[in-house]
Amino acid sequence: MQKLITILGPTASGKTSLATALAAHFIREGRAAEILSADSRQVYRGMDIGTGKDLEDYEVEVSLSFDPRPSTLESRLKIPYHLIDICEPGTKYNLFEYQRDFLKAYQDIVSREAQPILCGGTGLYIESVLKGYELSPVPQNPELRQQLAEKTLPELTAMLKDLKAKTGSVMHNKTDVDSCQRAIRAIEIETYNLHTPTARRQFPQIPYIIIGVNIDREERRRKITARLKQRLDEGMVDEIRGLLGRGIPADDLIYYGLEYKYITEYVIGKLSYDEMFRQLEIAIHQFAKRQMTWFRGMERRGFHIHWIDAMQPMENKVARILEIVGLV
Repeated sequence: MQKLITILGPTASGKTSLATALAAHFIREGRAAEILSADSRQVYRGMDIGTGKDLEDYEVEVSLSFDPRPSTLESRLKIPYHLIDICEPGTKYNLFEYQRDFLKAYQDIVSREAQPILCGGTGLYIESVLKGYELSPVPQNPELRQQLAEKTLPELTAMLKDLKAKTGSVMHNKTDVDSCQRAIRAIEIETYNLHTPTARRQFPQIPYIIIGVNIDREERRRKITARLKQRLDEGMVDEIRGLLGRGIPADDLIYYGLEYKYITEYVIGKLSYDEMFRQLEIAIHQFAKRQMTWFRGMERRGFHIHWIDAMQPMENKVARILEIVGLV
């Protein structure tokens, strides 16, 4: 079976552009290739600028002729992608659902003998499908949520640590305690697992190879700041005003973190524009650092990641991946 080529990296490392360039290479060689997203927020429709979907990245210039002789016939080729825009904003998409949706898309791609390319920065999602986490669905518990509604974030964090100690779960996912809503959901899951043993989903072992896009810390910081300014200029505030105008509660948008948290707080008057920009910029830098911490943790947990330099020319990066995969 062909290997799942996995391209991971922190935000602003250029991993999506690399994945599409790699897919375009396969297509030029006469072989289909499709991309599976591993981003926990790009699943939501209408949350486009804030999640950095950059759907134009999935279109590349490619010759319409596979004849090796030079051709002047060029076109914008749309690379097929999956697991983007698959649920409504305001809902709480989770890891169990991601595994389900990933497996369905992956099996469809493989059945058509296309090359699957997994690309994203949500380490938990990536690890869950590569390692084959066996998960069980956890329903919402309205009564428990009501009991926890007035708790502070430090109180919820302490409760979650205690529950994880009882269930044997490791307190390594810091996003569980990014907000009260996330902490309550994590407590809900651990409480369910503690009192309701259920059969877990059997997840197949998938052959894979992992490519990591490594970007210099200072260059990453520069690109993050430049991209934040660009997205604000492109209408990120208006996007969030529009979501609020559709009736999505502010707390639900704040739940998604980063851009949606800080810009929502600006729109509802909790932060000034300058405060929003400064706090959001810091939060994105911290998020990128946490992403790299997760990926390094994956290496400690036995995953072999082939790191390539983000600043190399695109053709060099694609050639290096082909070499790593064993296709040259």
